[in-house]
Amino acid sequence: MINFKSVDATAIPQLMAIETACHSHPWTLNTMSSCIGGRYFNLAAFNGGTMVGFYIGEKAGPDFTLMDICIAPSEQGKGIAKQLLNQFIDYGEQQNAENLFLEVRESNIPAIKLYENAGFIEMSVRKNYYPSDNPAKNGFEDAILMGMALGLNFQ
Repeated sequence: MINFKSVDATAIPQLMAIETACHSHPWTLNTMSSCIGGRYFNLAAFNGGTMVGFYIGEKAGPDFTLMDICIAPSEQGKGIAKQLLNQFIDYGEQQNAENLFLEVRESNIPAIKLYENAGFIEMSVRKNYYPSDNPAKNGFEDAILMGMALGLNFQ
C-alpha cells in the first residue's frame, strides 16, 4: 500500500536517487536542496518504508507550480504519478491557489497525457528549454507550458 507524507532535507538522498534514475538531465543536488522548505512544498510516496516517488511544488503569489514529479522506474505504470498529481491539485484547492502550472518535455507523451487527463491544458511552448541528448534537437528540446485554473466557480 502506498502512503504519502511531506519530507524534509533529511530525505534529499532518497529524492536524488529517484531523480537521477528518472531523468536524462536530473536536477543537481544544489537545486534539489534549494527546493526543500521556504516557498516550496512536497509530497513523497512510500511503499512500506521505501520512497518510490515525489513531487515538488512552488508557491508564487496565488499560483502554484509543479516543479518536479518523479516515480522510481520500478514503480512506474502503477498509478502513483496520478495519485501524486491529484494530491498536488487537491493541495492547491485547499490553499486557495488561483492557478496551477507545470512544464513538460515535448517528448514526454505519457506525462502530457497524465496532465491532460487531470485537466491541465497547453498554454504555450518554451522553445529550446530542456537540454537534450537527441542529435536532431541540437542539444535542446521544447517545453510545453500547461496550466489549470482553480476556483473559478462559474455559475
